[in-house]
Amino acid sequence: MLSVIIATLDSERALVPTLAALVPGATAGLVSEVIIADGGSTDDTAAVADVAGCNFLRTEGALGERLQAAAAAARAPWLLFLRPGTVLDTPWIREVGAFLERGSPGMQAAVFQRGLPPQGGVREALAMLGRALFAKPQPEQGLLVAKDAYRRLGGHSEAAADPEAEFLRRIGRRQIAVLRTRAFPPNT
Repeated sequence: MLSVIIATLDSERALVPTLAALVPGATAGLVSEVIIADGGSTDDTAAVADVAGCNFLRTEGALGERLQAAAAAARAPWLLFLRPGTVLDTPWIREVGAFLERGSPGMQAAVFQRGLPPQGGVREALAMLGRALFAKPQPEQGLLVAKDAYRRLGGHSEAAADPEAEFLRRIGRRQIAVLRTRAFPPNT
């Protein structure tokens, strides 16, 4: 089972497609809870979370502090961090379920492939292949990590300018599996 954590700040519109993509995971029994780690939204983020049945955790602090608080509140043994507006491609449930069951040798965590729309042409195809094979994992790819590994690694830094990217660097690229399922960042 998996706890999904989404850090928000005035994210009502971006949150809707992300939550919609998680519904099949909840129906399949893979997603046990969604925690919205809100930084003091003044829009209808809380209302969207409430309608979707999410746990709403308001922590008016730095992003790293909010992510740590949500991870501490999570009940499931696995954590999935997503950014508002990120949409997981349809086969995510099957692939994440398989990763949770068998793991991946030597891997402490997993991210999704970058879901970028094809721009056409050989040059763009080669550029996408290069990004997929050699680029460092980025926060917009989501992050799947065991809760005990998250704690052992110290969680997200409260002091880092970009705590999500800093945590990915701390895990280490060689310890992160890249799933075949794509994560589409906002506005793609």
